[in-house]
Amino acid sequence: TKTLPTNFPYYYSLSSVYLQLLALNTTDELTKPITMSDSEDYEYEYDESDQDDGGDQNDNDEFEYTDDDEGNAEEGEVALENAYYNAKGMRDAGEYQEAAETFESVVKMEVAGNKKKAGVDDDEGDDDDAMDVSDHGGMKPPLKYHGTWGYKAIKQLVKLHLRSVDGAKVMKDYHRMLRVASSPDAAISPNAVEKGVNGMLERVSSLINSNSASPNPSVEGGPNDPCVLARNVYDTTLRVFHPSTGISPNERLWFKTNLKYGQLLYEMNETAKLQIVIRDLLQSSGQSVDFLEGSGNGSGIETMGSSGNSGGTHVMEIAALQIQLYSRLKDTKKLRQVFQRAMSVRGGIPHPRTLALIQELGGKMHMSQRNFVEASQSFFQAFKSYDEAGDRARLRCLKYLVMASMLDASSINPFDSHEARAHRDDPEIVAMTNLVQAFHNDDIREFERILRKNEGRLMDDEFVREHVGDLLRTIRTQVIMRSIGPYTRIRLTRIAKDLNDIPVDDVESLLVSLILDGKLEGRINQVNGVLVKSSQPLEKSDASYDNTNKLATGSIQSRNIASIMQLTSALENLTTAISKTGSQGSIEQVRVM
Repeated sequence: TKTLPTNFPYYYSLSSVYLQLLALNTTDELTKPITMSDSEDYEYEYDESDQDDGGDQNDNDEFEYTDDDEGNAEEGEVALENAYYNAKGMRDAGEYQEAAETFESVVKMEVAGNKKKAGVDDDEGDDDDAMDVSDHGGMKPPLKYHGTWGYKAIKQLVKLHLRSVDGAKVMKDYHRMLRVASSPDAAISPNAVEKGVNGMLERVSSLINSNSASPNPSVEGGPNDPCVLARNVYDTTLRVFHPSTGISPNERLWFKTNLKYGQLLYEMNETAKLQIVIRDLLQSSGQSVDFLEGSGNGSGIETMGSSGNSGGTHVMEIAALQIQLYSRLKDTKKLRQVFQRAMSVRGGIPHPRTLALIQELGGKMHMSQRNFVEASQSFFQAFKSYDEAGDRARLRCLKYLVMASMLDASSINPFDSHEARAHRDDPEIVAMTNLVQAFHNDDIREFERILRKNEGRLMDDEFVREHVGDLLRTIRTQVIMRSIGPYTRIRLTRIAKDLNDIPVDDVESLLVSLILDGKLEGRINQVNGVLVKSSQPLEKSDASYDNTNKLATGSIQSRNIASIMQLTSALENLTTAISKTGSQGSIEQVRVM
């Protein structure tokens, strides 16, 4: 094993030693003492003045490295990074005041270093330096001498102020953050800017949700009110990135921010401001303000969509916002117009959530008009789009689909489709799965038991709660038609018992609806509490008999139908004849019971 000489200088670096060993060719050279002249080519370079002065290593003013500027820059970058992450550590430890002071120091350090590089005296007055955080009525120009670490530090300061819901400080530092992001000197990438802005918008929106859960009346209407703070943050963002008047024009970010602002206004129920946002969005897309309401040229949607995917996509996103507005205003006419126009857009590639939202609200519109078939189709499309987006809202739409299917009295089980079958055992859907099974079995007792057992889970949804009464009415109607089928006379108390002992008045109401809708021919004897079904024998002179004869001369299928109709008529005639005989008194008594 080769060893280093005992007189090896301690101040040489390992890299120098490694290079020296590689340069050695003989064993004698390995044992040769290493001198300064042997290593200086690998480790150090001195300028001429150092060599002339004897290279005094203890004189820091004369001893210089050629990469001094680069080394200082790296040291400054490391210092900024260390300070930034130290501040984050304080924040995570709950030392918020110390963290804020350290983040502020990061900004000062970076600005001072950048000014020094630019040859600017740090003491010179400058309205746009790092400490200009006053709350201005309008946005000032982008800030100078800032960089990436300063931008990150200011962003963390905004988050700290949002945590304490200090509206004044939030707006001061958010102004500063946007001015730094807009500065060419900071060289913040567009993706980083968009990510940072979207993160702030999501945080202020979450403040509103948390405040709605536990409102604080003491801050209502003030700068610390989450609703006021959110509006201020969105308004500031829209001013900065406005495509024509902003200090940092960014049409894409402005459009996306406006969409989020519109969604926030919808959740805050500020419909007047939401209409203004929709108007601005339509105008920015080159459309008239009433474009989606049907007064524009219908072919324009397809032409615009075919000219570029972004145009059609923007229109679909605006339509989703406008449909929510008219749904909230209960304006069914305009809601239908916007829904139909949105469905006619061609060429756009909107996010699946956008499509799902349009279809879901369209399904609710159809439900309000009792168009259950169209509602089922819309809810199924919404379910598939939410499923494609991986959104849990798919389960909500699956509930609505099942409900629309039952209200339509459809014999098709929605869970027979392979898309829905995968969710039939989900805890949120099991109740609806059992409900459908009881519905198709006409098991009114099991149906009502499931409703009572899952009342909280089902009734928490306002839309489901609105239609539970219709669901009960539908299944009771089915049970009534099944119960009275073999009889011509039946007591209302017997029907009430078949319907799980509901009041007789409710039975009368259901029977009246069936008679008025033409689903049942009969009359109600309220004195005796008896339903008497009408039964008229068919004669050869009747128009129905003539129609049967016509069917009998047609195809095989028509003749089969005619035969069934004749058999039905014969059975009804037989029933009528039996009821008129004196010997059937005991039989009729059994039927009435």
